[in-house]
Amino acid sequence: MTEHTPLTRSQMRDDIAKLLRMPAGEIGDDDDLGDLGLDSMRAMALLQRWTEGGLPLDFAEMAERPSLAAWWAAAERAQSKD
Repeated sequence: MTEHTPLTRSQMRDDIAKLLRMPAGEIGDDDDLGDLGLDSMRAMALLQRWTEGGLPLDFAEMAERPSLAAWWAAAERAQSKD
């Protein structure tokens, strides 16, 4: 199993905000990340970075529900499998 530092909800929000070039505080838990400007290519790059860090996330699942709340729920499930 790959060693990794667990991703926190705050870090996830910060990573998304950095990619969108906006303050993290402006990203609500249930905001549609696509409506905020996150396109599929940038989402894939972000998910790849988290996966390479040891957090296996499924792009199809993330694309189906593009919100911080849904992504964090998926991350918690993935991290609990460690």
